[in-house]
Amino acid sequence: MSKESVTVFGGVDTHKDVHVAAVVDERGRILDTAPFEANSKGYEALQKWLERFGTLAKVGVEGTGSYGAGLARYLQDHDVEVVEVNRPNRQMRHQRGKSDPVDAEAAARAALNGEATVVPKSHDDSVESIRVLRIAFCSARDTRTRLALQIRDLIVTAPAALRESMPLRTKERVVHCAGFRPKDPRDPLESTRLALKTLSRRYQDLSEEMAELTKVLDQLTKEANPALRAAKGVGVDVAAILLVAAGSNCQRLRNESAFASMCGVSPILASSGQTNRHRLNRSGNRQANNALWRIATVRMTCDEETKTYLARRTGEGKTKRDVTRCLKRHIVREVFWLLQNPAYEEVGPQLRATRTSAHISLQAVSDDLGVWPTKISRIERGLEHDPEFVERYEAWLVNRTTA
Repeated sequence: MSKESVTVFGGVDTHKDVHVAAVVDERGRILDTAPFEANSKGYEALQKWLERFGTLAKVGVEGTGSYGAGLARYLQDHDVEVVEVNRPNRQMRHQRGKSDPVDAEAAARAALNGEATVVPKSHDDSVESIRVLRIAFCSARDTRTRLALQIRDLIVTAPAALRESMPLRTKERVVHCAGFRPKDPRDPLESTRLALKTLSRRYQDLSEEMAELTKVLDQLTKEANPALRAAKGVGVDVAAILLVAAGSNCQRLRNESAFASMCGVSPILASSGQTNRHRLNRSGNRQANNALWRIATVRMTCDEETKTYLARRTGEGKTKRDVTRCLKRHIVREVFWLLQNPAYEEVGPQLRATRTSAHISLQAVSDDLGVWPTKISRIERGLEHDPEFVERYEAWLVNRTTA
């Protein structure tokens, strides 16, 4: 049998300086392992080495979001299918030990047997820009928070004359302390004033950095997905988190259930014997989970339909925490649709206004278009998205109102 007719699968255990690759055939037999440098020349050599053994079907790469990002990007650019591989489970490591060739072989077998199916995120567009800028924003935000706590603690232990003259709010304290003109630092009072001045001015610098980064992120998120930014409860930070979680190639997510699982809002089956129940999902992307919680919290405060839903479910005996979990599951469905349709414009309210101004009932629309009135109502309220039906509905309204 010629090498060209053999289908092979690759696996790569990635590190900072060296990547270790393994190749197996379609029957799972290990063919070889070899190390390669973690640079462009090494990536090229690794791909040629894998293709020497036959037709390269797929490559499983560990750490596509860190040390394996460059390799994954190189292989994808050269039309090689790449899947993301998790590290081997503890049981396998306990049985076989830990080494780079063993991990590379496990990655190759994961690509072969279908255990690894996740397509890595791409890192070559505006979503990647949002990711790196948000890292800088979070760093500035966290550092500023620590500065605020340090200023507070210094004031607590300061001499009474200085402590009693301080404003209560952090922003007012920062402005007040930034204007200090300390004298002799050998005096504890003056040294405290100098420390407060230094920390306050650093706080102000970080506030300016955050404002600048927020402005840039605001523009980038609006350009990347205007539909998501227009959704209720979605601000700059929430949109950035969700866009980064899904990646620019969000079509890699099979369906909204997979996205819900990735965000940790899908209940997990926990049944045994005659017990049939689900438990809370505490895995997944916790930042995305928190973003969905923030959307739900805003809507429970400001959105009338969500308030009505909250009142109805609490009347059924649900706690507010339970209702929030249900809302997050509904919201993730909406977010997934918006991620798949970034240029979507909300037309439901316009359709509803046109229908009511023409004194047309939901039942009349239902009878003519052959759908349930509930579907029409949900589309008009923005709770369901169906572009094909919306186009039919718009054409029907135009014919009905101009007749």
